[in-house]
Amino acid sequence: MRIGIIGGGQLARMTAQAAPGEGCAVSVVERAGGSPAGQIVGSAEIVGDWRQEAVRARLLTTSDAIVLENEFIDPAALAWFERRGCPVFPSASVLAVIQDKLTQKQMLQAAGVPVADFVPIASVDDVRRAGEAWGFPIVVKARRNGYDGYGNMTLRRGDDFDAALDRLGGGTGAGGPGGLYAERWVPFVSELATIVAIGTGGETTLYPIAATTQEDHICHEVIAPAPIDAASIDRAIAVARGAAAASGAVGLLAVEMFLLGDGQVLANELAPRPHNSGHYTIEACATSQFANLCRIASGRTPGPTTMVRGGAAMVNLLGTTSGAAKPTGLSAAGAVPDFFVHIYGKAEVRRGRKMGHVTALADSPVDALERARAAARMIGW
Repeated sequence: MRIGIIGGGQLARMTAQAAPGEGCAVSVVERAGGSPAGQIVGSAEIVGDWRQEAVRARLLTTSDAIVLENEFIDPAALAWFERRGCPVFPSASVLAVIQDKLTQKQMLQAAGVPVADFVPIASVDDVRRAGEAWGFPIVVKARRNGYDGYGNMTLRRGDDFDAALDRLGGGTGAGGPGGLYAERWVPFVSELATIVAIGTGGETTLYPIAATTQEDHICHEVIAPAPIDAASIDRAIAVARGAAAASGAVGLLAVEMFLLGDGQVLANELAPRPHNSGHYTIEACATSQFANLCRIASGRTPGPTTMVRGGAAMVNLLGTTSGAAKPTGLSAAGAVPDFFVHIYGKAEVRRGRKMGHVTALADSPVDALERARAAARMIGW
């Protein structure tokens, strides 16, 4: 089975690493050569822009199915592959809904999946009205192309709303690319996430509900299973299953959620691809999220997602300086028991850039987190 990946970053890299174990060969397309995934696939890296039909045609000749590294792809490009008989995960129609966060929210709400209150934003007056209706703070987000804190802002009474909308690309009339929308601020007690693996025959399996911690809107730590009560776990599973069913996605669907103090679980955002919250599955689960993506793209049933130890934790390795990427401390970190390090092969480090991650296993998620933190502290750039 030949799988083509649009994008050559760390998610494509880890998919390419998992592919041989599932009997798959991988090609990637990336604008610059020597990408993180290109370092794994070698001559199967296609250097070019997927927006050009000639580049897509090259990928098509080496692919029986197409998967995505991110959702910032024009659905029309995916439909191009579909018209030529090459399946895409997710499909063009699914991506068109999910990549617009407003239509994503509307889809979830229409299906009865609980979400925070939201409203489209077309002007500064709309921001004021939302704040008066819900109370400040509120969260304003770009409908498209937001990630890792880019494309969203928390606004409080008295903030310069015009400047905030300009920063988000909306301008005074919120007429920038894709527009904006606002969400009611959610006083959550924990952020949760899971990956839903959906086969071509509708077979669905979930990875454990994990708890995530963000710093500066970037995922910093993940522990699994989430240290919350069983009833909250059950509610999170129901929300994730409802979101997957509503989306119609086939492949992987990451579901981010909020756990509220009263026990409610709200869907936050969806991503139809491998996800940072699922990196721990490489070592911690019977079938990793990346292996399951390969299985599904091959037309096979998703593999088991059970954990092999009682607890797992992942800590992202983020850049703290700028310049050439030269990781240090890897040997010292290797002395931590049941510890695994992944360096993504990026040539340049930037402050806040995801350069790698560490995963630790233990009998409990709390113990695993202590190990992962200890190892991560030893690694620098």
